[in-house]
Amino acid sequence: MVVFSRLGKQSETALKPGRDLDWYEAVKAVSPADGTPEIVDGEHPLFILYTSGSTGKPKGVLHTTAGYLAGTHLTSKYIFDLQDKDVYWCTADVGWITGHSYIVYGPLSNGATCLLYEGAPNQPDWGRFWQVIEKHKVTVLYTAPTAIRAFIRAGNEWPAKSDLSSLRLLGSVGEPINPEAWMWYREHVGKNRCPIVDTWWQTETGAIMLTTLPGANFTKPGSTGLPFFGVVPEVVTQEGQKVPTGEGGLLVLKKPWPSMLRTIYGDDERYKQAYWSEIPGAYFTGDGAREDKDGYFHVVGRIDDVLNVSGHRIGTAEIESALVAHPAVAEAAASAALMT
Repeated sequence: MVVFSRLGKQSETALKPGRDLDWYEAVKAVSPADGTPEIVDGEHPLFILYTSGSTGKPKGVLHTTAGYLAGTHLTSKYIFDLQDKDVYWCTADVGWITGHSYIVYGPLSNGATCLLYEGAPNQPDWGRFWQVIEKHKVTVLYTAPTAIRAFIRAGNEWPAKSDLSSLRLLGSVGEPINPEAWMWYREHVGKNRCPIVDTWWQTETGAIMLTTLPGANFTKPGSTGLPFFGVVPEVVTQEGQKVPTGEGGLLVLKKPWPSMLRTIYGDDERYKQAYWSEIPGAYFTGDGAREDKDGYFHVVGRIDDVLNVSGHRIGTAEIESALVAHPAVAEAAASAALMT
């Protein structure tokens, strides 16, 4: 472990021999020739991350150096309101785009203190996450609705056993969060005082596209919020026409953004077909959504998991939400293929 002090001098932290290395001592041991970085263009490829999306066939999403860093840096800074004293914990795996963007690049480029946890949320028991938060005084927690619903099923007593008073901001990522899970998260984890930033984005977008900003926007249970700076989403028909407020349709992005994928590795033609050919003049996300009268977006899930019932588009996420609203149901999974 490399230990770095913000104070610009050798760390006063007690280091464990054989495990820890002081940053300043390490730098002294490196010659200028060893430490000279290679200068690359801002559009130089940064990484390739494979994802299936709605096609089922894996594709290598290629992100580039400057744009991806700009997107993750700004979204981390403003959406999570990162402060010098924060202890930030994103529970995702670093191999997933959420881990890439919001454990590594975004928070670290802001100088955030990041907590990493390797292990299951229920080992040795369902109090594990809450014990970690109490022990390390976590201030910002970013996790998934799937985990939240599992915690609900485990029982309210587990978060109640730990001191969660250090928390000041909660985040949700990975799938639409149903209102019941949102309310439980706010009450039992945030103690009705922590704002919740529900976030929508994709491996392909590289950074968060839809959310609310803490202290700036009011939040709505089940809504992923408003566009981030410079993001221009729209809910449209298959022909690209904007649908009326409150009606469901296809979620597209009308203008480019810095952290967008540049291509599918080794297959530029598939990139054009998959993202830019479905809806005229727009990037097609593959998700269904609706925009309410306040301009808040409600993402209902992948468009191939949306049912058309009497002209109304209903996402499987909405069906799942209705099911888990029943006190006898802890978790639900709906498939459009099985219901048609």
